[in-house]
Amino acid sequence: MSFDVGGRLREIRLAAGLSQRELAARSGVTHSLISLIEQNRNSPSVASLRKILDGVPMSMVNFFDERRTPRDRVFFEADELIDLTSRLHQVNGGESRGRMSFRQVGDAQAHNLQILHESYEPGADTGVAMLKHDSHEGGVVLSGELEVTVGDQAKVLGPGEAYLFDSRVPHRFRNIGTERCIVVSACTPPYL
Repeated sequence: MSFDVGGRLREIRLAAGLSQRELAARSGVTHSLISLIEQNRNSPSVASLRKILDGVPMSMVNFFDERRTPRDRVFFEADELIDLTSRLHQVNGGESRGRMSFRQVGDAQAHNLQILHESYEPGADTGVAMLKHDSHEGGVVLSGELEVTVGDQAKVLGPGEAYLFDSRVPHRFRNIGTERCIVVSACTPPYL
């Protein structure tokens, strides 16, 4: 079953009593971007969707998670991780190049800790508009290569290599390699 990103955004915007222009102004994005997403003619980057949802406000978990994870849950099967992003790419068809998937372990808000299993296909990029949020984050590359840019520092990390930084510094993640990159990361307080 496919997820209607545009329909969901429109539903949330209307429930908040906002016009497209009002949401755009609150989010710091263009009115046309909101319109194109709602018509499913544009698949937003993670950074763009995060900015738009900040204008409501709403987390990406609440945007995508139709089922709520019990707060006291301790163990999770692989198929029970909460898919936060792969549905963004359904708008642009079945091509896997440039796709990324962030799957969250349990209820991040309840534990004030977001743990993600991240997958970046070759060409995947969190977006030219660098991410920036009031958190700290770190991660370990399990396979593939990931270019991590934090402020004016950039490095391509391979298996076993890691990063740790203050997320208030603008940052970006890109798979510039030729194979899928897998990362396990943590962020506190939760961002997505």
